[in-house]
Amino acid sequence: MAMEVPKVKLGSQGLEVSKQGLGCMGMSINGYGPQKPEPEMIDLIRKAVESGVTFLDTSDVYGPYTNEILVGKAIKGIRDKVQIATKFAIAFDHENWSSNVTIRGDPAHVRAACEASLKRLEIDCIDLYYQHRVDPKVPIEITVGAMKELVKEGKVKYLGLSEASAADIRRAHSVHPITAVQIEWSLWTRDVEEEIIPTCRELGIGIVSYSPLGRGFFSGKAVVEEIGDDDFRKTVPRFQGENLAHNKILYEKLCKIAAGKKCSPGQLALTWVQHQGDDVVPIPGTTKLQNFEENRASLRVTLSKEDMDEVESVVSVDSVKGERYSDVHITNTWRLTSSLPLSAWKSSV
Repeated sequence: MAMEVPKVKLGSQGLEVSKQGLGCMGMSINGYGPQKPEPEMIDLIRKAVESGVTFLDTSDVYGPYTNEILVGKAIKGIRDKVQIATKFAIAFDHENWSSNVTIRGDPAHVRAACEASLKRLEIDCIDLYYQHRVDPKVPIEITVGAMKELVKEGKVKYLGLSEASAADIRRAHSVHPITAVQIEWSLWTRDVEEEIIPTCRELGIGIVSYSPLGRGFFSGKAVVEEIGDDDFRKTVPRFQGENLAHNKILYEKLCKIAAGKKCSPGQLALTWVQHQGDDVVPIPGTTKLQNFEENRASLRVTLSKEDMDEVESVVSVDSVKGERYSDVHITNTWRLTSSLPLSAWKSSV
């Protein structure tokens, strides 16, 4: 009998999604190797949905734009079976998008981005709409106020934030209930456990974990196989030199635990995230059906408290070496970016 994928409530506003989602970003960008054939990716998405993984994650910036179009094609005829999450805020010059990236949370951009995403996805309403990154020039109350209008108009059902600080999450939630916060959370990214996770749980906000496999590291895809020169991970400190050599030792230790549990190291790492609570939904991304099936099968793996402790003793909070982003990317993460105070905005308009 085929394994059923459990459904869980994401946040406290009523959104129900599959316990594991599917990150679609890599299907449309070259960051993890060459771009994949569109028909294959559409087939993969449809097979994921048929197998019970119905929570699909995309963004207008993936491609840019092409990933939403891909997802839109894939869900034709099965819209009622899926939960679509997309994002806005990372804007760019259309002529030279790679070098002129800005973060925009102003109301005009919020509305224009939403309208454009709806058109590309070919849907009437987005299930979960995230602010992809916090705009330091615009108070988050203003941005979420504009998002709230989209909910009133029926264009969006639920609101989310991505890479937001605890303070900004609170400010946003005071304007309109936030259903989910998307963050990088995995065995090798644990700093969110200090403030972000407790804040979300206090407010009844669901947690969506991206890169739950450490950008493929714990599945062995970035350890056993050679990373190509066109792969984004070449720029990530954790995949470089002495850092990588150190981190490989942690991976090898994890492999031994996984063997004892009769699962792959990737499944063990993913199960660790899935065992953090019913309010946590990881969205591992892949472009291969075999990898998808392996990720989905992790839902069968169970870990006792002793198992969790053993895993965390091998890959502890501070055992991984290297930053999770290069300096180029880190400026747009929650640790360094916060929204403009509302008082400052009021005095400037």
